Amino acid sequence: MTFITGHRGARNLWPENSLTGFREAIKLGCDAIEFDVHLTDAGELVVIHDPTLERTTQATGTVAALSPSERAETRLTDSQDTLPTLDEVLNILVPAGVNLHVELKVDSTGQPYPNLDRRVAERLRAHGATQRAHLTSFNLSILKSCLAHNPDIPRLVSTDSRWVEKYGGLETFFAEVRDLVDIVALRHDYFATVFDQVTQMWPKDRLCAWTVNEPEALRDWLGRGIGHLTTDRPDLALALRRSCVGAMAPSSL
Repeated sequence: MTFITGHRGARNLWPENSLTGFREAIKLGCDAIEFDVHLTDAGELVVIHDPTLERTTQATGTVAALSPSERAETRLTDSQDTLPTLDEVLNILVPAGVNLHVELKVDSTGQPYPNLDRRVAERLRAHGATQRAHLTSFNLSILKSCLAHNPDIPRLVSTDSRWVEKYGGLETFFAEVRDLVDIVALRHDYFATVFDQVTQMWPKDRLCAWTVNEPEALRDWLGRGIGHLTTDRPDLALALRRSCVGAMAPSSL
């Protein structure tokens, strides 16, 4: 069975990386929920995708520059929700028993935040969530730090054609991540072009396609037998998975 991960909660249904979106994604029955973490200069772990505020909030500037009081007053775009901290998100997700894909972001200059992986791991450990979480990144240096400092927390690498080429092609990339990560997540349109090559190098149940949203594409990827699928429309993905499972069930006649 392909596990369904709600991308930033369910960003095509509710504001991305919002407490409302996370609550609603849980109700849908997502197997896992993906979200992003930045670090402020004041030391807060904040759940937001971009290193800047303009696209997804009603504020401007960098995430890193937010004071705790400013962060608490920053409303998300078209929402009454405010910008959540990692602890606030974990307080919702962990009791629900859902798996966590926690992406470790970089700052507005493209540089990793100092010790972000260790800070996030400490909060996951405090919430008793280390065995249901994957630390994720596009950046292999960040994932290597995760392995070095918290080897018990599984890791997921996200990639696309640009990142694969940066490492010298598919074979070199997969050799680089072989002992580093549990799951490899590839952008779905790129993944489709290299599917046969990739599935010869990596077990299908440890592969993920992101971000798949259209019904026809969802059906296609659900039929390919990969382990994971990340989507902005987990409602559609879950419904289609149920219909696929139902179609494969033996007749009761």
